[in-house]
Amino acid sequence: MSTEPLTPADLPAPDSQPVTPIAVTTMDVRPSVSTRLRNVLRARPGASAAGGVVLLVTVIGLVVTATNSSAEVGQWHDPVVAAPPASASAAAPTTGKTISLSATGDIVMGDAPGKLPPNDGRGYFDKVKSLLPADVVMGNLEQPITDETGTGKCPRPVANPTPASPAPGASPSPKNNCHQFRVPPSYAGHLKDAGFNLLNMANNHGKDYGTAGYANTQRSLEKFGLRHTGETNEITIVEVDGVKVAVLGFSSYSGNNSLLNLTSAKKVVSQAAAKADIVVVQVHMGAEGGDKSHVRPGTEFFLGENRGDPMKFARAVIDAGADLIIGHGPHVVRGLEFYKGRLIAYSLGNFAGGGALSSGDRVGWGGVLTVSLNPDGSFASGRFRSTYFSGSYGIPQPDKDERALKLMKQMTEQDFGANGARVSADGSIAAPAT
Repeated sequence: MSTEPLTPADLPAPDSQPVTPIAVTTMDVRPSVSTRLRNVLRARPGASAAGGVVLLVTVIGLVVTATNSSAEVGQWHDPVVAAPPASASAAAPTTGKTISLSATGDIVMGDAPGKLPPNDGRGYFDKVKSLLPADVVMGNLEQPITDETGTGKCPRPVANPTPASPAPGASPSPKNNCHQFRVPPSYAGHLKDAGFNLLNMANNHGKDYGTAGYANTQRSLEKFGLRHTGETNEITIVEVDGVKVAVLGFSSYSGNNSLLNLTSAKKVVSQAAAKADIVVVQVHMGAEGGDKSHVRPGTEFFLGENRGDPMKFARAVIDAGADLIIGHGPHVVRGLEFYKGRLIAYSLGNFAGGGALSSGDRVGWGGVLTVSLNPDGSFASGRFRSTYFSGSYGIPQPDKDERALKLMKQMTEQDFGANGARVSADGSIAAPAT
């Protein structure tokens, strides 16, 4: 859902974001030789056997560097086991084991105090929870989970306002484009019950109720054992069978990893790639509306806000070490593209409306994207299953007509051609033929 346009002071300037002080723990965060070698090989996709000597020298150099260099800094979340490890030993990731990740688009569960679902939201996700299971289940949380903080971003309504007469020749007042949503702290438990274990908070609603509401949301999620990501320089790590998965959230808004500042974006992704085996980028990007399903090169705007250049951003962070891009923000699904063997989902649409997001036509469509990656981050397989919501409370449910899937397949073919994913009628996703 859109907000009122932000002032320049609220928006990070492209490629000029100040460096945020970074918390460092005692954990050794130096990149492993295997991880750094993977980055070297990715940077040399055309390397042949004739280059073996050069690569051998590079490996030796990496060993020396890993031994002598100090740890790179980065805000650090201690790894959390998202699934029981095969053994308690610190052995290398299981050979041949793929890691499954599922993700949804925008989630709104209601709008307190006056618009909350029946039964205080219990069972809100019951119709779609069977679509979510994976080693790591992620969603884009499009609202604070907090009690009232007294710091809502929208002006308080005036009781019995007296309409002002417009000046001669003046246009009517524009529609109010300020929207803020929240649900009580207990609603974090509904996300837990659905099967989510990590929520992205980098979007235009994360601070609807100020920094206090943002902090309250973090605490609400943590109370139910849920992880979160999205703050500037924040790298959230979960661990599955010895494989470390880093998740980072980006947006065009202050306090989040910046979608607009590619220099800082590449730096934090590079740090994540040094700490983990797999790097997932959650990003709130692109113009929004029912007619915004296409992806084109260039910067996108909405209500005067710079919503980033989705194609340029996705390529930049993959070059820096990202393995999977999960986009949201346009409120409609967009196509799927592969770049350097990595999948880019430009938008997964709306997942849950909470009676606050519009359910009309394609803006009420969404789905669950499930992707399996190899321990080195390379793509193994994928599938998309359509959902939709309607009615007063925007409760999500499976869509037997697969409308979102059909739109995603159409946009993939029209926008990306040979670089587009191969999307089958059953939702299976494969990399394009090489």
